[in-house]
Amino acid sequence: MSQAILKLEHVKKNFGPKTVLHDVNIEIMRGEITCIIGQSGHGKSVILKNIMGLMKPDGGRIIFDGKVISSPTTPDSEYDKVRHKFGLLFQGAALFDSMTVGDNIGFTLRERTNLTEEEIQERIKNGLSMVGLHNIEHQMPAELSGGMRSRVGLARAVALEPDIMLYDEPTSALDPIMSDKINDLILDLRAKLNMTSIVITHDMGSAYKIADRICMLHNGKIIFQGTPAQIRSSRNSYIQKFISGHRKLFYAMEAEQELDKQVNLSSVHKEAHKKIFHGVQELKVVPKTRSVGDA
Repeated sequence: MSQAILKLEHVKKNFGPKTVLHDVNIEIMRGEITCIIGQSGHGKSVILKNIMGLMKPDGGRIIFDGKVISSPTTPDSEYDKVRHKFGLLFQGAALFDSMTVGDNIGFTLRERTNLTEEEIQERIKNGLSMVGLHNIEHQMPAELSGGMRSRVGLARAVALEPDIMLYDEPTSALDPIMSDKINDLILDLRAKLNMTSIVITHDMGSAYKIADRICMLHNGKIIFQGTPAQIRSSRNSYIQKFISGHRKLFYAMEAEQELDKQVNLSSVHKEAHKKIFHGVQELKVVPKTRSVGDA
């Protein structure tokens, strides 16, 4: 049975008079992929920033591997001891535009480790290979596609060999094919490295594909924790509206059972062309205004 590697216990976060996180409790199991879903502006990124040590909770505590690393009374030095255990793929990859691909990946290694340059180059090469890229160390980020930048960002994040990988909207702004490749990479990293992952997303297709567990955040509270199968069968009306609303984008089909059927494109096209021109219903002739001097 998996054990929790990370726990958020009664975490609360305020911004001035506004409470963004209300008594958040989450358990992240070792070796599993947990997706945190929810509407924009409901606190998903705030959870990620608290886990990454970029913010401190105003209440509750965060426990990593059995030790409290963050709370209102825990000194920052406690988090600093484990900071290297967390890797982060930023939304949009957030590569340094002025650095080559190789220097982007090697930046953290040079800043935080005592590895030799030869060892760093080996990690850069291995990291790129792990995400399916080869011989692009000397290219600049501007020369890469959006999908390639995401993969370079992932190679940079895993270069320190973290225990937990965090992904901030990893498929945002990517086309469906490249989004699926990123999802496959997340699964591949778990298979190869037994890496624990936390994925912030609103992409239900991705969540269903990669998640072992899904946590849903609404108005700063966790309203659901469970498997993809369990969230599909939830009787909570808001949850059903959220998860079905995304899937209705495909031909606006309402019924859940219809989503797994093949779509007859010929019938869709036929419906789209039913608006046939039926002739002019009303005609109004307006004489052209003539200005002074016209013949």
